[in-house]
Amino acid sequence: MSETGTPPAAVPAPEETRRPAGTDLLRDVLSGSWLMTVCAIVLALVIGGVLIAGADPDVQRAAGYLFARPSDFFVAVWQSVSSAYVALFQGAVFDWTAATPQRALRPITETLTISVPLILAGLGVGIGFRSGLFNIGAQGQITLGAVFASWIGFTLDLPVGAHLVVALVGGIVGGALWAAIAGVLKARTGAHEVIVTIMLNNIAIFGVLYLLTTATFRSATPQVARAVADTAMLPQLLGAPFRLHLGFPLALLAAVGVWWLMERSTLGFRFRAVGSNPHAARTAGMSVPWVTVWVMVVAGALAGLAGSMQLLGTERTLTAAIAGSIGFDAITVALLGRSKPLGTVLAGILFGAFAAGGRLMQTRTGTPIDIVLVLQSLIVLFIAAPPLVRAVFRLPAPGSRRSTSEAVA
Repeated sequence: MSETGTPPAAVPAPEETRRPAGTDLLRDVLSGSWLMTVCAIVLALVIGGVLIAGADPDVQRAAGYLFARPSDFFVAVWQSVSSAYVALFQGAVFDWTAATPQRALRPITETLTISVPLILAGLGVGIGFRSGLFNIGAQGQITLGAVFASWIGFTLDLPVGAHLVVALVGGIVGGALWAAIAGVLKARTGAHEVIVTIMLNNIAIFGVLYLLTTATFRSATPQVARAVADTAMLPQLLGAPFRLHLGFPLALLAAVGVWWLMERSTLGFRFRAVGSNPHAARTAGMSVPWVTVWVMVVAGALAGLAGSMQLLGTERTLTAAIAGSIGFDAITVALLGRSKPLGTVLAGILFGAFAAGGRLMQTRTGTPIDIVLVLQSLIVLFIAAPPLVRAVFRLPAPGSRRSTSEAVA
C-alpha cells in the first residue's frame, strides 16, 4: 500500500523474463498425461467408427427404415465398424486368416518397417519442441539426408559394412547441414524457424527435381536416380518376403541416445533450459544462439538419418517423393509421444500400424484408406485440445486436487 492508501499499480513483467509466444501452449500439450493420450486415441477411433459407418452402403440402406426395424441399423453399424477395425488390426499386427505363417506374421514386420523413419524424424522434431523450437522442416531434412545417402550409395565403391556406414553418416550430415541453415538464421537474424524451415522444404523438393536431371543422378528411368549399390543397403533381419531391416534396431538405439542426450548430458540440459525460458538461460550464462544452432543440427541429423534409412532400407532409388509425408507425420508422432523418446517410439509404431493396416482395410472392406488420415488428424486435434478430452471423459483438470486442498486450508 502507498502512503495515500491506494494499492500500487501492477508492474508488468520485464522483457527478460517473458517466454516466447506459443511456448506455454506447447508446454501444456507436451506435459499431458498418458491417460490423456489414450483417451485421445480412443475418442479418435470412436469418431472414426462413426465415419466408417456413415460411408457404408448397408448402413445407409438400414437407416432408411431405422424406426421400423432399428435392430437392422445397429447390426449394420456394428458389422461395418468391427469388420473395418478387425481388418486394420490384421493388416497391422497379425492376420490369423492368412494361408501361411509367413503371411500371418508379415503385417507386424511391415508396421515396424514403416515406423523406422517416423521414429527417427519424430525424435528430431521432439528435440526441437522440448527446446522451444518449432522444427517444421523435417520433410526437407529427410530429403537432403536421402540425397547424400543416394550419392554415396551409387558413387563410392567401398566394402560391405563400410559402404553402409558411410552412406548413413552422409545422410546424417545432409540433414544436419540443411537444418543448420534455419538454426543460424534464427540465431543471427531472429528469423522464425517455422517460416524458414517451410521454405527450405520447398527448396529441397525442387532441388531434388533438378538433381534428377543432371548426369550424376540421372538414370534410364525419368525422375528416378541411379540405384544404390547392394553394399550400401541395410541388411534384412528376417529375409524375404519380409522387408524388416536393420534400421529398426538402429532407430531404437537412436531413441536411447536421445534419452541420454536430453536427460543425462550437459548439452541436453542446456537444450531444455533454453526451451523452458531462454531469457533465464541467458541470465545463467548460456549462449542461447549457440544452443539454438545445435538444437537444429541435432534435430536435422536425426531427420537426415530417417531419410537415409528410408532410401537404404526399402526404396533404393532417390525420387522427389522419397520423403512422402514422413516429415509432417513426424510432427504428429512427436506430439502424440509428448516429445519423449519412449512415447515417440510407441507413437511411430502406432502410425506405422495405421499405414500398414489401412491397405488391408481398404481391400477387404472397401473402407476408404483416407479414414486413416482422418484418424491421425483427430488424434492430433484431441492431443492439442486437452480441455475437450477432459470434458468428454470427465477427467479432473491438472492441479484441481491441489487447488481444492489449498482452498479448504
